[in-house]
Formats: sequence, structure tokens, C-alpha cells
Amino acid sequence: MFKITPNPPESDDVSPYETPDSKKLNEAADRALDFYLKPVIPKDTPRKPSTIYIIAPDIDQETLLANACESLASASVMLSDFAGLLEGPQRNTVLGIQQSVMLGELAVNRMLDNFVPPSAAT
Repeated sequence: MFKITPNPPESDDVSPYETPDSKKLNEAADRALDFYLKPVIPKDTPRKPSTIYIIAPDIDQETLLANACESLASASVMLSDFAGLLEGPQRNTVLGIQQSVMLGELAVNRMLDNFVPPSAAT
């Protein structure tokens, strides 16, 4: 069988460093690039989250669950109302999203029903 293009030439497995000095130059270049392109982030610096939307850390779990349940119930009603304005595949899509939200609401509601306050648990 005849090939139009020739085979590439065989290459020796040779180190990219011609001399020990070229290896030192390459390491110095890597350090310089790392210094400018990969700044070191201290690991001991505590992460400070944004406080624009914050839930107070002393809110109890029952209140958080009740609020999540109410938010999901509101979203479910809004999606149901919005689906009433649509027809065809868009309506089916919104109803599918509404059903997912409703299932999340049911799960949070069940968790809220089974919630035992810490003072009553002991």
C-alpha cells in the first residue's frame, strides 16, 4: 500500500534541558510565573461570608424549617398560578417544576412534623 505522506522521523528520548543551567533557568521561570500568576492564599485566614443576605446564627432549627416550608409552599402556588396562564409544553414544564417544589415542601413538612426540640429531647 502506498502512503502519500512519509512517516515522521524517529526522535530520541532526550531531556528538554540541554545543560544543567537550562534546567535552573526553567525552574526560575516557573517560580516567577507562579509568583505572578498563582498568588498564595493563606489557609489560616478565616472565610468571611457576605452579609448582604444573612440568617441570624442564633435562629433555631424549627423556625428555619417552618420558614423553608412556607417559602416552598409559596413557590408552589406561584408556579401553579403561572401554569394556568400557559398552554402546551410550556405548561407541562411549569407544572413539572411545581411538582418538584411541592415534593420538596412535603419533605420539609415531614421533617418539621418529626422535629423534636432540643429541650424536649433530654
